[in-house]
Amino acid sequence: MSRLQVVSGKGGTGKTTVAAALALALATEGKRTLLVEVEGRQGIAQLFETEALPYEERKIAVAPGGGEVYALAIDAERALLDYLQMFYKLGGAGRALKKLGAIDFATTIAPGVRDVLLTGKACEAVRRREKDGRPTYDHVVMDAPPTGRITRFLNVNDEVAGLARIGPIHNQAQAVMRVLKSPETAVHLVTLLEEMPVQETADGIAELRAADLPVGRVVVNMVRPHVLDEAAVRAASGDHRDAIARTLASVGVTGGTRLVEPLLDQAAEHARRVELERTQRAVLDGVGVPSYELPFLGDGADIAGLYRLAKELRKQGVGA
Repeated sequence: MSRLQVVSGKGGTGKTTVAAALALALATEGKRTLLVEVEGRQGIAQLFETEALPYEERKIAVAPGGGEVYALAIDAERALLDYLQMFYKLGGAGRALKKLGAIDFATTIAPGVRDVLLTGKACEAVRRREKDGRPTYDHVVMDAPPTGRITRFLNVNDEVAGLARIGPIHNQAQAVMRVLKSPETAVHLVTLLEEMPVQETADGIAELRAADLPVGRVVVNMVRPHVLDEAAVRAASGDHRDAIARTLASVGVTGGTRLVEPLLDQAAEHARRVELERTQRAVLDGVGVPSYELPFLGDGADIAGLYRLAKELRKQGVGA
């Protein structure tokens, strides 16, 4: 399985939750995973109920089988200072530039610099090795920007490599793109079975393919069980209202007659949702990308929920 797992998705689809669950699933059986946040929202810290992540790799969870999940919130300013030290040996001069505001200028005004630093730091973690030659992390999972920005975010190093024809900036950008466009990387898109997220997912996959970026899986999140279909609703709403009221009374529900219509309304709404989901599944099938499915968590995405989602992912082959 690819060592850099990039997770994107339309806002509201639960991409951060999916990224966290994926990191847990990949860390199964003694493996080590780094979960990277690049948007500065501290969503990972909230999910794992820990304090805000600093600009350092910190262990935040233990996976089944003794694996470990580390997390890192990448700060573009600190990443730029690392970059200046790595390639230009500026040391104290880099810190002086920060005091003068040059670092802030470079990461907020200069086109693409921020994304170059964020992707570069994640790729450095993928390439990093221990003294015995083993990878420091078996997998790196990136909680990436939303689907509408993901292709530009990942492809920015190609643009930078074209602008800077020689020198360390050019070499660094090329090294990052070698990772991002290799089998070491997979870009997963999270969606719900709703029209807008599914369409954005299909568009995102087309953009990734056009940019020669490796598409991984579609992750269908918050899947609800199907209890009734349209035929069952039609049957219940036909000549069976009295039978439904008697059934409610037989199990001790008082006022069953008054409840029949509200229950049928809810059943009809459920049937409409089932039909909508069926239509959206057909759209996703047409994209030609394999998928994972994760259930809706009625109690919310707390730590217990993350472990449950990680277990579901393992059942579907993640971390095998």
